[in-house]
Amino acid sequence: MSTDTSTPVQAQEEPIISFRGVDKAFGEKVIYRNLDLDIYRGEVLTVIGGSGMGKSVMLKMLIGLLQSDSGSIQAFGEEVTTMKGQKLLGMRRRVAMLFQGAALFDSMSVAENIKYPLVEHGWGTPAEQDDRVAEVLEMVGMPGIEDLRPSELSGGMKKRVGLARSIAVKPEVILYDEPTTGLDPLNVRRINGLILRLQEQLGVTSVVVTHDMDSCFTVTDRLAFLHDLKMGFVGSIEQAKAADFPALQEFLQGGRGVLGDEEIAGLAEDGVNQ
Repeated sequence: MSTDTSTPVQAQEEPIISFRGVDKAFGEKVIYRNLDLDIYRGEVLTVIGGSGMGKSVMLKMLIGLLQSDSGSIQAFGEEVTTMKGQKLLGMRRRVAMLFQGAALFDSMSVAENIKYPLVEHGWGTPAEQDDRVAEVLEMVGMPGIEDLRPSELSGGMKKRVGLARSIAVKPEVILYDEPTTGLDPLNVRRINGLILRLQEQLGVTSVVVTHDMDSCFTVTDRLAFLHDLKMGFVGSIEQAKAADFPALQEFLQGGRGVLGDEEIAGLAEDGVNQ
């Protein structure tokens, strides 16, 4: 089974994020053994695999919330596994994460939630922070809700506020941890549209962890399949569909189909307007 999926563009580029020989276990539960993965600027890389395979663990190791047991994790040419203090904080400004369930602070208003990373990173004056809150809420199609509390928001609204918080500090990379889980089809479409729109308008690199194969088919430039404690396959959707890899084919068949090109292009335009 081949995982040589370089494109002519990638052949000329250095990855902005690399995992090399990464091992991770929780007690006797081995999550990764010799995990390798490259992520390139401007792409949407979708990570799929069975429940409990460690997809979210990979994202948390990248931003220093979890430590690998061995191996190298590099972001923008610097070693993440040894980062501490201000160095780690600076990396987190460049790599933001949308957590499962959005992880909003219930005791804070929408505006205060979005301001939290701005304050943490010393971003701008209070007036500039207010302007940025309004700007990112507009970007996710939810203007004027600054004073609401998370308890007043639907699940889809919480995800969009969480995304607004993630992009507030203008990151270069956004990590999406199950961004459509628990959402109705309309909000799934909205979130997928936002992922595409942010990539198109802001040039961000996106790493999407998901079980939703329709979303995977819709937003993905490259697909990474976790299997047998490592990346069993990395490549395009077309390469994945053609791969002689029964475990991958079984997983892909969980999707109901692929949207047409015109439908996918339309998501970036209407994802925040529905």
